[in-house]
Amino acid sequence: MTTANAPTTRIEDHALIGDTYTAALVGRDGTIDWACLPRFDSPSTFASILGTQDHGEWTLRPTDPDATATRRYDHDTLVLSTVWTTSTGVVEVTECMPIGAHRATIIRRARGLRGSVELRQTLRIRFDYALALPWVRQIGGDEEPALLATAGPGSVIVRGVRFHADDHRHTATSTVHDGDVLDTVLTWYPSHREPPEPVDVDAALEHTRSWWRAWMAPLRTQGRYVEATRQSLMFLRAMTHAETGGVVAAATTSLPEDPGGVRNWDYRYVWLRDASLALASLIAHGYRDEAAHWRGWLLRAIAGDPADVQIMYGIAGERELPERELPNLPGYAGSTPVRIGNGAYTQYQGDVFGEVLAALHDARELGVEENADSWALQRALLGYVEEHWQQPDNGIWEMRGPRRHFTHSRAMIWAAFDRGVAAVEEFGLEGPVDRWRTLRAEVRAEIEQHGWNAERGSYRQHYDTDEVDASLLVLPQIGYVKPGDPRMTGTVAAIEQDLRTGSEGLVLRYRTSAGFDGLSGSEHPFLACSFWLVEQYAASGRVEDAERLMDVLVGYTNDVGMLSEEIDVATGHHIGNTPQVLSHLTLVSAADAIARARGTAAGHRTRLAVHDGGTRSWTGEGERAGTPA
Repeated sequence: MTTANAPTTRIEDHALIGDTYTAALVGRDGTIDWACLPRFDSPSTFASILGTQDHGEWTLRPTDPDATATRRYDHDTLVLSTVWTTSTGVVEVTECMPIGAHRATIIRRARGLRGSVELRQTLRIRFDYALALPWVRQIGGDEEPALLATAGPGSVIVRGVRFHADDHRHTATSTVHDGDVLDTVLTWYPSHREPPEPVDVDAALEHTRSWWRAWMAPLRTQGRYVEATRQSLMFLRAMTHAETGGVVAAATTSLPEDPGGVRNWDYRYVWLRDASLALASLIAHGYRDEAAHWRGWLLRAIAGDPADVQIMYGIAGERELPERELPNLPGYAGSTPVRIGNGAYTQYQGDVFGEVLAALHDARELGVEENADSWALQRALLGYVEEHWQQPDNGIWEMRGPRRHFTHSRAMIWAAFDRGVAAVEEFGLEGPVDRWRTLRAEVRAEIEQHGWNAERGSYRQHYDTDEVDASLLVLPQIGYVKPGDPRMTGTVAAIEQDLRTGSEGLVLRYRTSAGFDGLSGSEHPFLACSFWLVEQYAASGRVEDAERLMDVLVGYTNDVGMLSEEIDVATGHHIGNTPQVLSHLTLVSAADAIARARGTAAGHRTRLAVHDGGTRSWTGEGERAGTPA
């Protein structure tokens, strides 16, 4: 970072550990500097990534200042292994949040590999976004030391080593010799209950590794980007809440899009769009149970009047997500305000109807059977779209300026009617198919009249501008237009001219200088947009261009395969909340598209659509595409 307030641990320095209920970020320096317990959106227990050490951290590393570390995930698991090499020896630190513990637990195991290594732990527990300094006391004996910290509704108990108080922090120093094993385990629990029993670390590690490997076992991937695809799908699963099925957009809040600026948002919630696209990625790789689980979350979250459908919800379907600022946290790289909650939940974004209905159509094709309630809800959504499809909206990027007719949103409205038609024609479900066909044609006619810039030969961002937007790259994915159609290739040319930036040509969402988003400052290339361009290149025959850009993008993953929201092309640093679900799911789709183009994929596909005329037109790899007007 170029700011004077640059943090010592960068966003890309982090690895994720999680238990599918919540997650923690572990830095290369051995510091857990972000953890919200016991749920993704709970108040933080460690939050130094948004401030200083005094805002909560847990460091475990050698005392040798020249120690070096290499790390990786155990194969096909989210169990993190870091090998520290010092002048006196080598030690491996294994970290995870155990699956099936039914409470938020962090295991940190140190095992001596060679010689001896002195390790130091520093523990600063700060509840409620560092607003609550806990009461901490020793409750264990010499043989089984335990540290208990309590503030308000939450407590954590830390077992395994004896910590000593040191000016609002606790420290422990231990020497690990060859063959020694030293476990430290932190567990969160409600403060009104008794402390839970100690964790059997050996059993917890074995079960956690087995669980992840069993989940990954059915996955079949081919092509050049197998490793990145598998790791991305693992992150998608880690960000899916085990009980509710809600897919959170990222594990963090307020990691900035513009370091030092105000574009800092809370992403620990479930966007219908991101969750739908994540579902599509999982469906494309055969994860039927996840499709059914997510559909259950959706039906619960949006049950009721379709007029009340929101663009985003809490993890269990909560509707109220009021946005507020935390002035006590100075922010990452001095980026303020730090926000919790997200005011965008009140926005209207017409595209989410298309995203949801397309995802549910994909689930049908995977074999997830409709029931009376699920199809009734989809019909109700379509009924609402019938009455309100002409309304302007805030668009996919949650513009905080005035509502407009965004071309991407209009195309997703088209997709909503298209999937309604397909449900009747292909699956025999009941619905006013003639009306949906008519409305689908009307939406297309409107887009072609107002969303098309004939002078430039490109679709436009919204009806009142000649600017382009990277979201237009989605149009072929939903079947609105074929990837190689001149209208799409003209749009791609305009995006290449206006939105590709830096020597590597990464893609901006839109030009912030146009002033449509209602915010000050600028932003960096958005990774999902660049992956969309890869997919477009591959689908339109520009496979070498697709692989060239894909190689650049995969090169930006950190040492454990994680991606955030954006990339600073000047420095290579990750920007924005992490790990970003949208980045990882679009990586998966882009890799699949290249594999299809190279003929190495076994029929994986993106979104499907029927012609406006209602007839099928299959491409060579099992995809259908809509025809332009």
